[in-house]
Amino acid sequence: MLWAALLPDSLPDDPQPRTEALGGLATWCLQFTPRVAVLEALLQCPAVVMELEQSLRLFGGKRRLVERVREECPDLGVRQLSWAPTSLAAFAVARAGLSNGFAKPLAQLLDALPIETLTQVAAHQATLARLGCRTLGHVRALPRGGLSRRFDAQLLAALDQAYGLRPETYPWAQLPETFHARLELMARVEHAPAMLFGARRLMLQMAGWLMARRSGVTAFTLRWCHDAMRARTAGDGGELTVRTAQATRDTEHLMRLLAEHLGKVELLAPVGDLELLATEVQSLEEKSLSMLPEARHSGESLALVLERIAARLGPDRVLRPVILEDHRLEWMCRWRPAPEPAPRAKCRTVDVPQPTFILPKPLRLATQHNRPIYQGVLQLLAGPHRVEGGWWDRTTQEGDGGQETTRQASRDYWVAVSEHAGVLWIFQMRLAQDETAWFLHGTFA
Repeated sequence: MLWAALLPDSLPDDPQPRTEALGGLATWCLQFTPRVAVLEALLQCPAVVMELEQSLRLFGGKRRLVERVREECPDLGVRQLSWAPTSLAAFAVARAGLSNGFAKPLAQLLDALPIETLTQVAAHQATLARLGCRTLGHVRALPRGGLSRRFDAQLLAALDQAYGLRPETYPWAQLPETFHARLELMARVEHAPAMLFGARRLMLQMAGWLMARRSGVTAFTLRWCHDAMRARTAGDGGELTVRTAQATRDTEHLMRLLAEHLGKVELLAPVGDLELLATEVQSLEEKSLSMLPEARHSGESLALVLERIAARLGPDRVLRPVILEDHRLEWMCRWRPAPEPAPRAKCRTVDVPQPTFILPKPLRLATQHNRPIYQGVLQLLAGPHRVEGGWWDRTTQEGDGGQETTRQASRDYWVAVSEHAGVLWIFQMRLAQDETAWFLHGTFA
């Protein structure tokens, strides 16, 4: 078995914030395994333990999993991370300041640890010291019958569980339905970008929660509470909601977006507490592993870059095209803010030639013997393709008494070629009194 014990640093003394902090660490652990437990939450040296043996293959083997846990633990406020074959052994090894509980045979390793490393044994330290016991090995060498009569049953049970002689059972931590984490800062923060240090810990917890739910966020909210000694005009605090175009749980990307937004915030008073909420959550489709190298998805990095630029310049200054189901070419594309989620439904494509570029306004063409002219007489290559629609698209014209009209179009499109202008996209439409006219609408690259 592979157990990990995580000892957090600098926990609050009040029971509720203390429990919330340990719960946040447990939530992060739940992305790796459902077998996560909080030990001795209200005692002097609590810990979070997790059993990872069944998760090794899922995370690419023991080495990769251990490296990932070790890499993220410092940002979560973990002062000691230890590994051992049992949970109490990992807990004892961590309390002793060691990390590798597999360096020696388990019994040999635990025998050398001081009594203080197991709470159930340390509770009888004074009595055991009079018997000459200084280490767990000394206690284990005493007759079991005498130990069971003289001490409570928890002492022997803890020893047996630590040495792997008795199964370990815990009330396992449960994944909350929603994510809402709180952090009391070690020092008051007076500038918004300085909140990123504490926000990163909350962001890692949220990423663990999202991983356990196989989901990503499209919006999250960071709240901050002002110090109690604030000015009356400062208010209780503030909040900031960050949105993404695609559901993600990439911590680094979310932190970059948050940094861009916090760079524009001016705090009205020093901040003492932070809260992070997963505001909008979407399920993510898990990708099946392949024996072949996975190709990078086109456009994925572009979407991340656009979100960061939009966070810096403002959402209305970074636009992207959104294709709509509209046969009228000039209304087929809308420009929307890049951070907005893309429409889930894909538009149907039409099996007809369409130009690369269209003019802002169709250009009326001259005719010669009922044939359109544009830098010479045009030769019609393909068509006609009838486009008719727009009766639903209503608009109010200025300067005409606010009269409401529609952008209805009824056109016959052709692909034409000009000796000097290349391949063109033109249409013919009926005007008043049975008159027809030709217009240039676009060009092909």
